[in-house]
Amino acid sequence: MIQKSYDGSPCLYLIPTPIGNLEDITIRSLNCLKSVDILLCEDTRMTGILLKNYDIHTRLVSCHEYNESKIVDMVISSLKDGKNIGLVTDQGTPIISDPGFVISRSVIENGYNVISLPGPTAFVPALTISGLNPSPFLFYGFLHNRGNKQLSELSSLKAYPYTIIFYESVHRLKNMLENLLNVFGNRSIALCRELSKIHEEVIRGKISDVISSVDTLKGEFVIIVEGNQSITDYSNLDVVNHVKLYVEDGLSEKDAIKLVAKERNVAKSIIYQEYHNRK
Repeated sequence: MIQKSYDGSPCLYLIPTPIGNLEDITIRSLNCLKSVDILLCEDTRMTGILLKNYDIHTRLVSCHEYNESKIVDMVISSLKDGKNIGLVTDQGTPIISDPGFVISRSVIENGYNVISLPGPTAFVPALTISGLNPSPFLFYGFLHNRGNKQLSELSSLKAYPYTIIFYESVHRLKNMLENLLNVFGNRSIALCRELSKIHEEVIRGKISDVISSVDTLKGEFVIIVEGNQSITDYSNLDVVNHVKLYVEDGLSEKDAIKLVAKERNVAKSIIYQEYHNRK
């Protein structure tokens, strides 16, 4: 299926909104907020503050994780009637650890266009001010809130050599950092909170040092974590032992082969064949 985004047909616009400072919104986003016929929003009160600030009076419809699947029919019906739909979340870019995916996928499946506007998202400024290697990076978002599942997720990420980005709420932050320390070891991290707001703060250091600072913190957090730096020279490892190294660290064989292929700059099929022929 090929999407011609600007063919004039009715579509769904994913509109990023400021993550704190209301001035962090593009002219294009403001024009889109004004021009759409219906604006789906995570919280009508939060979006109402933004619209009032810019004297925008678009019709609002609540769309959050608990009702998203229930309003799909209304969205598709509105598109069939030739109406353009906008979608925003409370802060940042829709679908990035926020609602919007169910609606977006349904719109695509019904043959309508989805246009995502560029704009604010929390992990980009956090990454660029972290002081940690920005490339390559893995954006993971929120870990599972149950202890055992969170530990399992972290174990699957332990071997990755590139910077990893997490989101976390204030109520789960300390426990998440303790799990991170236990699984990853005492790596360098940057804890970024209240980005773009007057109380913006970045705490950089080893995980063990940062944990001692979190009890009095408030706000919303982006956590930038150093990748696994334990092995940087693979010249003394054959392919089989290189793959096994990551399997022992918790990766599946498939993911370990993919990572080894990336690190050696070799086609994944070659690593797969050599590993299974010689293991």
